[in-house]
Amino acid sequence: MGVRWEQIVVDSEDPARLARWWAEALGYRIVHEAPEEVEIRRTPDELPGLLFTPVPDAKTVKNRLHIDLRPEDQESEVERLVDMGARPVDIGQSNVGWVVLADPEGNEFCVLSSPKKDAQ
Repeated sequence: MGVRWEQIVVDSEDPARLARWWAEALGYRIVHEAPEEVEIRRTPDELPGLLFTPVPDAKTVKNRLHIDLRPEDQESEVERLVDMGARPVDIGQSNVGWVVLADPEGNEFCVLSSPKKDAQ
């Protein structure tokens, strides 16, 4: 029996708004939109995707699962994401090579060091 990773579901206060934010952040596009869910993917057929669904409660604690992004230029990418509405957060990390940000609804994600820095 085979299995395939279809998507990650993201609980959201405003699924359409948050899906659009992540689509812009990742260079994805909306492939499905309905009142109760919005799905984004890199291309319509490429998996996995992110599926945003509504929940009545605001996020109150640290994520148990998060996304790691590996940009070509960490500093520029962090600046771009912050300009889009992300904010730096402290989840207890100390002197590490990644930056922890939160999306507009407070979901934490990491912007890892650039590949060129890892090769040194």
